[in-house]
Amino acid sequence: MHYELADYEWTAIKPMLPNEPRGVPRVNDRRVLNGIFWVLRSGTPSA
Repeated sequence: MHYELADYEWTAIKPMLPNEPRGVPRVNDRRVLNGIFWVLRSGTPSA
């Protein structure tokens, strides 16, 4: 199965994310979203 965002999907989502730094430095947003989608699609139980 395919769990990663395609480039065209990322292009649509990226402008909706906050871009001003606050507090803890941001990590790779695309990687975080790919991880969230993987958990949702695979049914992996959360800890």
